[in-house]
Amino acid sequence: MISFASKTNNPNTKLGWNDRIGYGMGNFGMAWVNGMMSAFLMKYLTDVSLVDAGVVSAIIAISKLFDGVSDLIMGRIVDGTHSKMGKARVWLIRMCIPMALSTILLFSVPASMSGALKYVYVFILYNLVNAVFYTAMFVPYNSLISLSTTDSYEHGMLGNISMIFQTIANICMNTFFMAMVVKFSGAAEPYMVEAQRGWTMATAVVGVIIVISALICVCGTKERTAAQVENGEKPKDDVSTGAALKSLFTNRYWLSMIFAMFVIFFIIVMYSAGAIYYCADVLGDYALYTPVNNALSIAQFATMFFTPFFMKKFGKHMTYMVGLVGMGLGFLGTGFAGTSVALLVIFNALKGIGLGAAGGMAFGMVADTLEYGEWKDGFKVVGMGNAAISAAQKLGLGIGQVVLGWILAFGGYDGAAASQSESAKAAISFIYNWLPVAMIVVTFVIMLTYKLDKELPKIQKELEERHK
Repeated sequence: MISFASKTNNPNTKLGWNDRIGYGMGNFGMAWVNGMMSAFLMKYLTDVSLVDAGVVSAIIAISKLFDGVSDLIMGRIVDGTHSKMGKARVWLIRMCIPMALSTILLFSVPASMSGALKYVYVFILYNLVNAVFYTAMFVPYNSLISLSTTDSYEHGMLGNISMIFQTIANICMNTFFMAMVVKFSGAAEPYMVEAQRGWTMATAVVGVIIVISALICVCGTKERTAAQVENGEKPKDDVSTGAALKSLFTNRYWLSMIFAMFVIFFIIVMYSAGAIYYCADVLGDYALYTPVNNALSIAQFATMFFTPFFMKKFGKHMTYMVGLVGMGLGFLGTGFAGTSVALLVIFNALKGIGLGAAGGMAFGMVADTLEYGEWKDGFKVVGMGNAAISAAQKLGLGIGQVVLGWILAFGGYDGAAASQSESAKAAISFIYNWLPVAMIVVTFVIMLTYKLDKELPKIQKELEERHK
């Protein structure tokens, strides 16, 4: 297979930009799926497929029972994989096409189906996308941070690069996806029954992006730290499932970061899906979604070019905490902005600055917690440790969508109505502004106990001595 990754096999190596960009491209494709699930799925199902919001929330809530199990299973599979390509990249190749096809089908609910059949269809496809194929790509993808290098700075850089490419994907999605839906369907607006053909065609374009980005990631990365099955020896990382789980759940830093990751993705649903409802139903113009949400994404994108410098000077934890403060102030600002588009754009940019700082550090911080786990227990649980990132992301997105649907239903939201009631608008405002503020405050308090940045140099020095 073609490879443009750095040739060195040294696990402590500094990575080149070819490795970093190759890694980032993997998240570019998956971010389209992530964005569509968090921003568009609920609105698509309620307004295009005419599925009740409360039923959608129930489907997603039930589906969460499968998510945690599938993540742990995939993490265990990654830990036990010993192919010529390593542990992780082989799964990106195997799963990218099924992932693309299932996503297209999820956003192609047949109009001829009865209500009950629609619910079954959505349940099956949602779980195929979320619990099966996305898991089978995202867990190995996140594991690549730990498998590419043991260098802590590179962990942070790869996490930051991943978020940069995710943000680029979000900007592209915010700008072009709705336009593609309208163009392909010929409908006046994307959120109407007549726009279904446009949703299918636009999602097919996304499917192509998923496959191409996964292949670039595979060619641009190299697994250097994974134990290889050579000379018939049993790899050191083949530990029992019980020992792996005990290692993770006694790792206080890992637990803190998994909760923090859950909150980030919960909030992503609130501001991305919430923005669609806020623009369409409170501001009265769905087209405002592009400038309002792009203000956040562009600010996030710009911020992440500076976060490596802050990370080097102040550490990952401090950069992360400052990011949380920025996000919190941004959500407070939009809460008081009302219907002022100018203020919404300004405070969304502040959210983006905060998310760029916090989100850019999060993945690298998780990789550091696995170094701590190896120092503590004598082995590194890469697959299952990173499976929890996938679980946290999907639980954050899934529970976020459930809460979104329940609050909309409680507020009396009606997808078929020409205009929404005042109670529905109040529910949308709570989703978009005030609930994220509360979640950020809780996360900030929990993350005050994170001290790993100060301990890590000593830990890594001891690990290097053990590996000699």
